[in-house]
Amino acid sequence: MFYTRLKVTCASEFSEILIAEMVEAGFDSFLETDEGFEAYVENEKFDLEQVSAVRKKYEHVNPLIFVQDRIQKKNWNEEWERNLQPIVVDSTCLIRAEFHVPEKHYPYEIVITPKMSFGTGHHPTTYLMIRNQMTIDHRQKRVMDAGCGTAILSVMASKLGAQHIEAFDVDEWSVINGKENIDNNRCAHIRIRQGKIEDLDFTGKFDIVLANINKNILLLELKTYARYLADGGKLLMSGFYSQDADDLKKEGIRYGLHEVHRDERETWATLLLEKK
Repeated sequence: MFYTRLKVTCASEFSEILIAEMVEAGFDSFLETDEGFEAYVENEKFDLEQVSAVRKKYEHVNPLIFVQDRIQKKNWNEEWERNLQPIVVDSTCLIRAEFHVPEKHYPYEIVITPKMSFGTGHHPTTYLMIRNQMTIDHRQKRVMDAGCGTAILSVMASKLGAQHIEAFDVDEWSVINGKENIDNNRCAHIRIRQGKIEDLDFTGKFDIVLANINKNILLLELKTYARYLADGGKLLMSGFYSQDADDLKKEGIRYGLHEVHRDERETWATLLLEKK
């Protein structure tokens, strides 16, 4: 069997965002490289116009090189896993794959087998979300995880004592992978579904909304997050650059969401807003 391979050269901090974009374009397997990453899909089952649109979307902020060719199938997951390393967030939370053997004990431990879903802790936005989640009281709280990817934030919410967690993602593979990660971490009280926030039904308000997506989607969905948040509820979001934080802050104010805290890592940021 032959596969289409797309070799992407980009800055390391862009890899995970671009991988998420390539999933939307139809690619289903990925291999990180020193120069960026490689994306694979069976034959030519991908949206070439969407790939071109992604390139145009990001090339103004980061030099990109896309090279497409055709190769025979091989086990990319096995090669990718050999290069995946554990990560520790603020000396408090260990994020590792099943095949890693922990060298020491940490207060929190999350086992993630990403299989190309977004959210391993390695990208600054996921790291920031986990770090700031640990500062929020989740005990007996209702939590929404919008665009959950690997469900890493839902798992963290469960370990922090959340009472009920609603997770969802538009990508079918992320939901499958998310369920696997939820089971591997023996987490309870998490429901994970496929779909967009506007297409899903939720009962009651949420105390915490987690959203690690991208600036455009966050701006579009802020109004909906605010509608689902209880008074005094908190919205923690990332997936955007530091210079974009003020745009999101201003949009949040329109819906009664006010900044409590912001955090930065490399060129990326996270915002914690509260509904008042």
